[in-house]
Amino acid sequence: MRETLQTRELAVGQALPDLDLPITSTLIVGGALASRDYTPVHHDKASAVSQGLPDIFMNILTTQGICSRYVTQWAGPNVFVTRVQTKLGGPNMAGDTLKLRGKICSIDGDVADIEVTGTNAWGNHVTAIFTIRLP
Repeated sequence: MRETLQTRELAVGQALPDLDLPITSTLIVGGALASRDYTPVHHDKASAVSQGLPDIFMNILTTQGICSRYVTQWAGPNVFVTRVQTKLGGPNMAGDTLKLRGKICSIDGDVADIEVTGTNAWGNHVTAIFTIRLP
């Protein structure tokens, strides 16, 4: 983990490091269970197939956790996330890769907005804006 960012290190348009995360069945099931989401399509392939999908898919809380980890791992341990706005797109399926990309979209004093996008073989999976406050 890095030291916490300082405002002087940030610039609008600055990119966060890319993160390509393999989506495994274990990650999907573990995330669903950790968030107490027992909906069958997140752990039972037959249930997901009966809904017209090829395999189990990730729940929103796991997606949100992964996006939060992406931003906070980059920003450091003393940064506060003060707001998150998330929009889901297509599903995140087992066997795919979630490609997270981020960039700084605004800075106002010690507050910055970070745009995060996550894409996979289905297209856009998640778009989020994280508002962070630097120490």
